[in-house]
Amino acid sequence: MADVSVRSAAITDVGDIARIQVETWRVGYAEILPAAVLDQLSVDTATAAWTDALSQPPTARHHVLVALEQQWVVGFAVLGPDDDPQPADPAIDTTSLVGPILVEPRFGRRGHGSRLLAACVDHARADGLTRAVAWLPEADSVSRSFYGDAGWEADGFARVLDTGAGELREVRIHTSLV
Repeated sequence: MADVSVRSAAITDVGDIARIQVETWRVGYAEILPAAVLDQLSVDTATAAWTDALSQPPTARHHVLVALEQQWVVGFAVLGPDDDPQPADPAIDTTSLVGPILVEPRFGRRGHGSRLLAACVDHARADGLTRAVAWLPEADSVSRSFYGDAGWEADGFARVLDTGAGELREVRIHTSLV
């Protein structure tokens, strides 16, 4: 059995997180994001953003987690308070937003994503949150299936983001944490 785990990210993980984000988006989102967006991705730019996120999280409820296989960082997940509540949302003050859960493609299908999602739920519950939401590209059937298998479902909300090279439609999914 493989030596696998999930832990809170450390500042020393920034390079791995940035590399995984760029590689995973280029492979997994090649059919979803405009080519111009993918072409502009750089590990250096991502490293700067992740350094800020890890060194100065906005609140104590913001978390970055990493998945490990042996000593290698192979994936990451982000969560924090929901920063984009929608009209008529229940429990706005106790809703967590799960950001990207990304696993390096060559380490896929080994349970890292599931462990990261479970750790997100555990952290959200420990922070006193009772509901979780996530925004997914509408065309990302892989992620929608992953979350669906874990009991998450669409709640009917959608949004359109301007990527600078076109629009990206996202749908929101949710689950109860109680």
